[in-house]
Amino acid sequence: MVKDIQVLNEKETRGGFGEGIYEVGKRYPEAIVLTADLAGSFKLGPFMKDFPDRFIEVGIAEANMMGIAAGLTIGGKIPFTTTFANFSTGRVYDQIRQSIAYSGKNVKICASHAGLTLGEDGATHQILEDIGMMKMMPGMTVIVPCDFNQTKAATIAIASYQGPVYLRFGRPKWPNFTKEDGSDFIIGKAQVLNEGTDISIFACGHLVWKAIEAGRILEEKGYSVELINIHTIKPLDTEAIVKSISKTKCAVTCEEHNIFGGLGDSIAQVAARNFPVPIEYVGTKDTFGESGKPEELLKKYGLDSPDIVAAAEKVLARKG
Repeated sequence: MVKDIQVLNEKETRGGFGEGIYEVGKRYPEAIVLTADLAGSFKLGPFMKDFPDRFIEVGIAEANMMGIAAGLTIGGKIPFTTTFANFSTGRVYDQIRQSIAYSGKNVKICASHAGLTLGEDGATHQILEDIGMMKMMPGMTVIVPCDFNQTKAATIAIASYQGPVYLRFGRPKWPNFTKEDGSDFIIGKAQVLNEGTDISIFACGHLVWKAIEAGRILEEKGYSVELINIHTIKPLDTEAIVKSISKTKCAVTCEEHNIFGGLGDSIAQVAARNFPVPIEYVGTKDTFGESGKPEELLKKYGLDSPDIVAAAEKVLARKG
């Protein structure tokens, strides 16, 4: 049951990246880390200390960083770029498209401080369009892990994964509940957190925990909830999605992202092509964010656990 999912602790997902990239440094001598003046935000201290010759401080020159990373792949290196999600996508979209994606360069674009939970930095930094931007890029793999452990596992996994990757994570401390050894993370394979028969709830990133909270409330109301963590937005685990919705006959999607172009649209495409069902979206509604505390912003913009419960009850009523 959803209520049996236990929190191990609360940690920042960006901290999971920091531990993961240090492990990558130990395992892969060809791994190079580049940053745009954000070594502290990405917890790069241990990597910088032990592998100084494989660390490049580019400065506040994100477009240049993408070009350097693309060039490094030609010499067999595995470059990991690090800057905020807004600057990892919106500011450098042209460089990613032309220098990385078009020729399938093996660059790992690691993006922190995504979504509303960035908090007080406000709308200019809280990008809510990046999943859509990156999943539309031909050949780009898009991964949005849900907690510290999964971010660490994803960081390690993409080092041996061939091709460009967009890895999205966040700033605040957040419930950490997946396996510490990362064995429950496989690129492109959805993680079924709970099996149920009444409703499918698909979530990614920080909203996986909010979906868990909502699932507990729905279980108390007598519903059987299937809860699935779609940590890999692209390539999407179509088989797992169709298997779930063909059983429950309805779904809710949850993401810290605009409902246009994100996880919800990907799920809806799968449903439309394979097994049409009523779907409700939980995400931002064609709007920018604002400055505030993470939890307050999630409540204001309709991304909290009660909003997921309301969406679930609405889609259950639509199912009839």
